[in-house]
Amino acid sequence: MPRKSPFHIELSVDESAELNRRATRYTLPYFEVVRAKMILMAAGGMDNDEIAARLDTRREVVSQWRQRFFKGKRLAAAS
Repeated sequence: MPRKSPFHIELSVDESAELNRRATRYTLPYFEVVRAKMILMAAGGMDNDEIAARLDTRREVVSQWRQRFFKGKRLAAAS
């Protein structure tokens, strides 16, 4: 049974624009592109299991980045 994350992501207009920019850049490191996609999907209401399946990664990785973003890291590692 899929678990519901307690970390609901809501993005500002600027955050959404920056994450979309990162998610579509071919010149950024792969991990930055995937993290941006994870957060965008989480903000879109997808659960961690579905995000992990779409991005071919583990649910725990998605959960970790969702939690970090929620708890305030946000876009601190700007490129």
